Amino acid sequence: MKVLLIIGHIFPEPTTTAAGTRMLQLITMFQKVGYSIVFASTASISEKSLDLSTLGITSEIVQLNHPSFDAFVGDLDPTMVLFDRFITEEQFGWRVAEVCPSALRILDTEDLHFLRKARQQAFKDTGDAKNANLYTDFTKRELASILRCDLSLIISEFEMQLLLNTFNLSKEILYYLPFVLSEIPQLETLPAFETRAHFMTIGNLYHAPNVDSVLYLKNEIWPLIKKQLPKVDLYVYGNYAPQHIEELHNEQEGFYIKGWASSVKEVMEAARICLAPIRFGAGLKGKLLDAMLYGTPAVTTIMGAEGMYGKAENAGGIANTAKTFANLSVTLYTEKQLWEKNQKKGLTILQERYHDTHISEVFITSLKKLKVSLKAHRHDNFIGQILQHQNLQASKYMSKWIEEKNK
Repeated sequence: MKVLLIIGHIFPEPTTTAAGTRMLQLITMFQKVGYSIVFASTASISEKSLDLSTLGITSEIVQLNHPSFDAFVGDLDPTMVLFDRFITEEQFGWRVAEVCPSALRILDTEDLHFLRKARQQAFKDTGDAKNANLYTDFTKRELASILRCDLSLIISEFEMQLLLNTFNLSKEILYYLPFVLSEIPQLETLPAFETRAHFMTIGNLYHAPNVDSVLYLKNEIWPLIKKQLPKVDLYVYGNYAPQHIEELHNEQEGFYIKGWASSVKEVMEAARICLAPIRFGAGLKGKLLDAMLYGTPAVTTIMGAEGMYGKAENAGGIANTAKTFANLSVTLYTEKQLWEKNQKKGLTILQERYHDTHISEVFITSLKKLKVSLKAHRHDNFIGQILQHQNLQASKYMSKWIEEKNK
């Protein structure tokens, strides 16, 4: 039996985060080719966590800096270990390497955290995320994690090129794997222009780029839209909203904080336009994928569109100032022919870039080849082996010190 151990930052929440959806897609890929999956995390299972037992997956809560993990992973003896974000690789990678040296070690970056963090800091300092300083200690940590792993999954073409061209990482240790959709809807099954009304936005409101996006909407963009469309409302969906976001709810202004949406499909298909004025961040935006999937044209920024649409025009529009964003949103909302053109364009983009015609098959085949040539692959990634050795020594003795201290 092929065994995949996934070490998660949290237990997946596909109804609240794009990261949870991504993890569910990866799980589906591996189950289709016969892997038995165990999902382990140091986090607690929340009310929004997916019940993994319904998928035949065993869940384990593991401890940090504790030898019980060594016994757990040794008994499991996985064929492959998937680290969910680089922080879990920092915590457990050295233990996996020591106890199960033949296991293939894969890092799912989700997005490049150092890129998102640097852009957030640049936006905070200057109001512009484009000139972010990427050469930070945080960057060194994430790149070291990528180098230590046998393969790292990169969700965005932009991030792939950044790693190859700016940081000169070897393409042999990177794999571009975007969102993967098993089905693309037919145009005639989607609600039409006339049946839809109002604007919406959605996203995990624990996530800083989404919080900033809602504030930007409320303070600068929505007043301009509302002035032109006084009878139209904006609905904000998302779990984990902080109090200052909850307090933005204002029915007189048509600005509704709705909280968690149990069905993204339902709220997307009810709306005419999705708004995503993202001013910093990284990776692919789940809300923009969902907007195309449910036939809801979206207006976003250059930062939001990054890596989403390839060379095609985006399925809605791109604007980078509040005024142009508002005007484009109003035009798209009111002009049926333009709206329908963008709805069709979204389905074309999904078909060309995200439909799982061969994506999963090629990925799994690549992993099989890598498993066979693992010794040579690791030999060629000698810098990664150096980092693995140093990290093992440093983390091992730090962990043992913490173990003794905790006693």
